[in-house]
Amino acid sequence: MHAIGIDIGGTKIAGALVDSEGNILKESRVPTPAKDIDALVAAVVGLIEELSQGHKVLGAGVAAAGFVDAAQANVIYATNLTGRNEPLKAKLEALTDIPVIIENDANAAAWAEYRYGAGRGYKHMTMLTIGTGVGGAIITNSRMLRGGFGVAAELGHMRIVPNGRDCACGAKGCFEQYASGTALLRAARELAESNDPAGARLRELRETVAELTGTQVYQAITEHDPGALRVLTELGTWIGETVASISAILDPEVVVIGGGVSAAGDLLLEPIRKAFLANMPAQGFRPELEIKTAEFVNDAGVVGAADLVRVAWEQR
Repeated sequence: MHAIGIDIGGTKIAGALVDSEGNILKESRVPTPAKDIDALVAAVVGLIEELSQGHKVLGAGVAAAGFVDAAQANVIYATNLTGRNEPLKAKLEALTDIPVIIENDANAAAWAEYRYGAGRGYKHMTMLTIGTGVGGAIITNSRMLRGGFGVAAELGHMRIVPNGRDCACGAKGCFEQYASGTALLRAARELAESNDPAGARLRELRETVAELTGTQVYQAITEHDPGALRVLTELGTWIGETVASISAILDPEVVVIGGGVSAAGDLLLEPIRKAFLANMPAQGFRPELEIKTAEFVNDAGVVGAADLVRVAWEQR
């Protein structure tokens, strides 16, 4: 039986009808209503009705960036929702005739990789999504780790530098302040603004705009510019060192790297693997995990959310 996956983003809400093999049969998207929960609920219901028309659907999974409780019902906090402890499941189920679950977006993306992508065939997988910030998800013994309150795996907010950079979460020295796309762009801009010869290409690209952009940094990376590769290597080193710590705690078989920065492929994976091996606890005495880039690009959220509905339905 088919399921619907919904992914609430900052600018758009994506939806898809997904079969039991993870194939998208139908998809649609609408703009995200800015800070209007009633309009957002109406938009999600509209997508569910559109995608389910003519099909028997067992449920809908709705992924959102933020804290979702362990019951997969209430959004404790999310950047794209105005309130706190928002009963999103109840609001949606009041307007549609199929069961709904709510899921964290990183969990949904990781589940898609676990079931159908880079993590298939493993039972223990950790995912890091390297984008504007750093998201995380942990799958252990084929089950999503949610924690006592449902907000486990906020891996971007592990403190890796005591009294380090200020983080939006209120702490200092969080992982995402050193290993996110934002951190990469910050380092590239600092290099471009310096007198370091390695920043020459970045300075050249900066001349066409008021401020260096992520697109220009990625262009320099694809050109194998030494300066751009240097800041990418620094970012990969932070990730690899942190993966070594994760391996000591969780012992995953595979770590999947997703998010926009993962588009750099082996140029990012190589420094990650090198730093991981240099910092791996008990190296030579324990099995080495694998590090892979995610296979899904834009569809991970909807595919994972839809499949997690199927899991919840089977558990019932």
